Amino acid sequence: MTEPILIMESESRIVAAVVPPHSISIGTLIRYLWYGTTSSVSFVFGLVSLTIGLAVVATIPVLQLATLGYLLECSARVARSGRLRDGLPGVWLAGRFGGAILGTWVALLPLRFVSDLRYSAQLLDASESVSRRWNVAFWMLAALILGHIAWALFRGARLRHFIWPAPVALVHRLRRRRMYAEARDRTYDVICRLQIPHLLTLGLKGFLVAMIWLWLPISLMVIGGRLGGSGGGGVTVIGALLLGMVLLYLPMLQVNMAVSNRWRSGLDLQGVRAQFRRAPIAFWFALLVTLALALPLYVLKAELIPREAAWLPSLVFVISIIPARILTGWAMGRARVRNLPRHAIFRWFSRFAALPIVLIYVLIVYFTQYISWYGAWSLYEQHAFLLPVPFLGL
Repeated sequence: MTEPILIMESESRIVAAVVPPHSISIGTLIRYLWYGTTSSVSFVFGLVSLTIGLAVVATIPVLQLATLGYLLECSARVARSGRLRDGLPGVWLAGRFGGAILGTWVALLPLRFVSDLRYSAQLLDASESVSRRWNVAFWMLAALILGHIAWALFRGARLRHFIWPAPVALVHRLRRRRMYAEARDRTYDVICRLQIPHLLTLGLKGFLVAMIWLWLPISLMVIGGRLGGSGGGGVTVIGALLLGMVLLYLPMLQVNMAVSNRWRSGLDLQGVRAQFRRAPIAFWFALLVTLALALPLYVLKAELIPREAAWLPSLVFVISIIPARILTGWAMGRARVRNLPRHAIFRWFSRFAALPIVLIYVLIVYFTQYISWYGAWSLYEQHAFLLPVPFLGL
């Protein structure tokens, strides 16, 4: 049954319109629920794959810069758009990679089983006739499974592609005789979508910006610790105060550099201060989250992490630092859309509220040199701003 709805027109006349009630069929509702569920699962799987991938790449020398570049890219995209949902670029592509790895692992399970049987036959069969049969069966199955994996990767590397081989589609593709060209073009497209040169360059710029600002205060703290006595203590205090002043602006300086993709923008202190005045509360909250999430990893520096297990603490780092980078970009985005500074009350409140946060962080960082494997040199391992692995050195 329909009901009349009154609509006010521009000429101040009221007319009655009859609008049918909005109804959704059961089938449509089921489809919506199915698509929503599968999309959510795919997003979570992609996020897990992305996190693990960044943690692994972060343990590889030089490629560490790509991880830092990706984190800065997260901040830059959120700062440009002002939307938090833009802070995880490549999450769907990471899900494809994760699905390909998981699907390949599942597809190789029968081959592993046959390999164990072949090995057992070699140990138990004195005549070697049975072991030769198992050896032939192993290589035949290996060729079949490797072909199945290649076909699944060609089709898109989704999990369902590894479960069902789609032989009819394979026959049609073979008849067209363009599989090699299509595979080459798709591989090139995936490599381009990774944007590895851009991430490496952005990570290098972010690293240089952080080192330029951190080198002097941290060096003074290290020198003061080496000197000892009252003179060394004074040098350490000066370095600690300078470090606190740098930390107030360094997260936003890196984001400012990432937004413009020019490393000189990371030295634009006046520009960042002007942006702070337009979103002081957001800047303060982003600084709080960034420094708070960086502290737990200092505990892991008490022991030397083996290289083969370095990705485990790196995984903790990636999980903690991604939210901080996204929030930093969000704070920068709020400042970019405003033209006028906020009221002086908010600005001065944010300044005074940031001081104890920075001082506590500097104090904790200073004392971590006494529990770190590298001693005073560990002060240079500022994983919140430099390369994202404080366990293999800079």
